Parts: sequence; structure tokens; C-alpha cells
Amino acid sequence: MCPVSSADENPDEELLAGVGPRLRSLRKERRTTLAALSERTGISQSTLSRLESGQRRPTLELLLPLARAYGVGLDELVGLPAPKDPRVEPEPFTHHGRTWVPLTRYLGGLHAFKQIIPPDAPGADDCGKPLDPRTHEGYEWLYVLSGRLRLLLGDRRLELKAGEAAEFDTRTPHAFGNAGTRPVEFLAIFGPQGERIHVRARPRKLD
Repeated sequence: MCPVSSADENPDEELLAGVGPRLRSLRKERRTTLAALSERTGISQSTLSRLESGQRRPTLELLLPLARAYGVGLDELVGLPAPKDPRVEPEPFTHHGRTWVPLTRYLGGLHAFKQIIPPDAPGADDCGKPLDPRTHEGYEWLYVLSGRLRLLLGDRRLELKAGEAAEFDTRTPHAFGNAGTRPVEFLAIFGPQGERIHVRARPRKLD
């Protein structure tokens, strides 16, 4: 009779063992530090470090604030199979004064977001807050839901109104801003590199 491994006896242990590496990978992808994550979640840096290294057993009390901080579901942190229900429960977050609403649940592949830029957000206009064009590999598509969107694309300055769409190669320097006096809402689809450039903070030293 073949011996039974501990993972076979308790498959939950195998899932829990993968939480630490998944948390560390997610933090690296989000370009954040243990100190910043500790401030957002209220979990000490030492506990976060032990979680990532597998020296601390993950509990619901620890995973819930981490899921909120990263804007992902608990099933993604634990590595459970995707639920059969296709509906996504978006968890909005704010980055650089702009609100992002994730419309996809998986971290890899294409990402869809609804973005809301208030008229006074950084980079919204030319009054001392210039747009900051960036480049990355990939392609981007966007659709304006309401308001007016300023699109800086290379040396072109475009304004898109509700119902208008744009697509472009993201190797061209590009940036978005609010071209009106009320919030602009638009949908954007791009790959992981686009998410890293637009959604996440600038790279900084990691713990």
C-alpha cells in the first residue's frame, strides 16, 4: 500500500503553504514595501514578513485586511479555484487622487478598469500640475463613459467626450487627465505592464 503524504491527508495544508509566496509575489508586483503595507493593514511588519516566509500560519484575521489592501478576493490570496459565479465584485481603490474600479479578478493577462478622475486630481490640467507621460510594452484601449478626458499621446493633445473611444500602442508616451470641470469616468483595458505603470506607485526600494 502506497504511503499517504500529509498534503494528501489534508489538502488544505498545501493551499495554506502557498499563501506566503503568493503574498510576497503580490507585494513585489504592486511595488510596495512591508512598511507601507503595515501602515495600510495595521499588521506589524514582522508578522507580514513571517507570513510571506511561511513562518506564520495565515488566518482569516490576517488575510482579510491584506485582501482589502490589494483589492483582490480571499480566494485569490489562498489560491482557490475561480468561483463558478462569473460576476466580479469590484473593490475600488484610490491612487494618485484617482479612483480605480477593477473589473477583472485575475492578476495575470489583460486587466479592465473603470477610472474616475476628479477635476482637481494631480495631472488634471496645466495649472501647475502637468501630465506625466509614460511608456511600456503593450496596447491600450479606453472608452469614455461621462465627462471629458484629456489624452496626451506623443506630441498630440486630444480631448475625448462621452461615447468616444481610443486605442494606441503604449510604447508611445501617453497620459490621461480631466479636461472638464466635473469628474470624467472611462473604461480602460491593458496588460500587466500597463497596470504596473498606471495603477501602482512608482518603483521604490523593497524590504
